[in-house]
Amino acid sequence: MQDRLRAIFCDHLSIVRGKYLPNSKIADSETRFCRSTFGVHYDKDLLDAPGAMMMDGLPDMELRWKHDEIRDSWDDHTKIVIGDLYDDAGALLPLCPRGALKRAVADWQDLGLTPMVGIELECFAMQAGDDGRLVPYDTPGGVVYGTGPFSDPLRFNDAIWEAADRLGFRLDMITAEYDSPQFEYTLTFDAAVKAVDDIVLFRLMAREIALEHGIVLTFMPKPISGAGGSGMHINFSFTDKAGGNALAPDAKRGGPDHMNDLARGCVAGLMHHHKALAGLIAPTANSYQRLQPGALAGFWQNWGGDHRNVTTRVSSEAGPKARLEHRMADASANPYTAVAAVLQAARLGYVEKYKLGPRETGDGFDRTDARISTAVSLKEAVADLRRDPKLTSAVGQLLCDNHAFMKDREAKKTKDLEGDALRDFYVHFV
Repeated sequence: MQDRLRAIFCDHLSIVRGKYLPNSKIADSETRFCRSTFGVHYDKDLLDAPGAMMMDGLPDMELRWKHDEIRDSWDDHTKIVIGDLYDDAGALLPLCPRGALKRAVADWQDLGLTPMVGIELECFAMQAGDDGRLVPYDTPGGVVYGTGPFSDPLRFNDAIWEAADRLGFRLDMITAEYDSPQFEYTLTFDAAVKAVDDIVLFRLMAREIALEHGIVLTFMPKPISGAGGSGMHINFSFTDKAGGNALAPDAKRGGPDHMNDLARGCVAGLMHHHKALAGLIAPTANSYQRLQPGALAGFWQNWGGDHRNVTTRVSSEAGPKARLEHRMADASANPYTAVAAVLQAARLGYVEKYKLGPRETGDGFDRTDARISTAVSLKEAVADLRRDPKLTSAVGQLLCDNHAFMKDREAKKTKDLEGDALRDFYVHFV
C-alpha cells in the first residue's frame, strides 16, 4: 500500500474531522470540506448556526496546510497533517479554532512576548461490559500515581508511549490519576500552536491505540458519576525577545510573593473573565458535573500558589520553569479555542491593567475566600459568555456566536438526560 495523507481539523465540538487523500495528492496543500460542518451537532442534527451557512447552500470551506507540517502517523503508510480553514474569498475562516489561537499568539507577539504552552490531559478508560454497555476499565490495583500492570492490565498505555516516542511527541509523563481507571497525559512545553497541535494529535492517537486494545478512552469531564472529573489544565508562560522567561523576574524565587507585573496582570485577567471563560472552556452539560466546590476543578474565582483547589495556580518554580496554570478547562473544549480564550483573558488583564485581588487563603474544601463561581449549568455559562463582549471580541466574535448558538441547543437537548444517558450523548466523541 502506498502512503496516503490524513488531512484533519478540530471542529467546534472538539471532534477531529478530516479525509484521506491518495499518495498522488500528498504534494497538494489544500482540500475542501462543507462549511456547514460548523452547524452539525453531536447527534448529527443540522442547525443554522451563525457562520455555518446551513441555509445558504451549505458551501465549501478550504483546509490548507504547510508541507513541513506533514507528519508520520501511527497508522501504517499514512501521513497526517492539521490545517487552517479558509473561506471562498481566501480569508482565514472566522470559525477556525486554530486561527483563533494564531490570532491570540499574534496579539501577544505585538507586545514582544511569545506564548509557551504545556497541557495536561486527564481521561477515563472504559470497556464494553457483558451487555455491551460501557463500564469502567477493570484496574484491580489502580491507585493515584500507580504504574505497571495493576493500574493498566492490558498495557495499552505502553503502546501509546511507544507510538508517542516513535513519532516525536515529547511526553513529560503518563500516570494513573486519583480515580481508577483515570489517567493523565502531559506533553512538554512548546510554542502555543505547536503545543496544541501536538495535544490534538496525541489525544487522537491515544484514543485510536486504546481502541485497538478494547478500550474507549474518554476525555469527557465526568463520565462516571461516582468518580472525580477530568480536566485539561492549561499551563503557560512567555518568551521575551532575549529568549528568557518573561514571567520570571527572579531566577531563583517563584510563587505569588515574587510575581512581576506581567504575571499579576495575567492572573487578574483570568479572574476578571472567570465566568465567561467557563462558557468556552467547559462547554458541555457534563462539564458542570465536574465544576463543583471542592472538586479541584476551577469552580471558584480564585488564585493562589501551590494550591490545587484554586482556579489559577502560580507555580512556585522560578527561572525557565516559571508558569501559570489555569485549571478550569476540560477536553470537551476545542483545545485551540480553550488556549486562545485563556491567553486572551490573560492579555486583557495585562494590557488593561486589571486590579488583582488577594490570593486564596482557604483550603478549598471547608473554607474559601472566593464568593464568585462559575455558572452551575451550561445554559447559564453560555449566558455569562454572551455578557462579556471584551472576551468574545478578543477570541473572535463569529466563533463565539456560533459556539453560543450550538451550546444553547445542546443545553436543551441534554436537559432531561441523566447518568449513562448523558454520558452516552458525549462519550464516543470526546
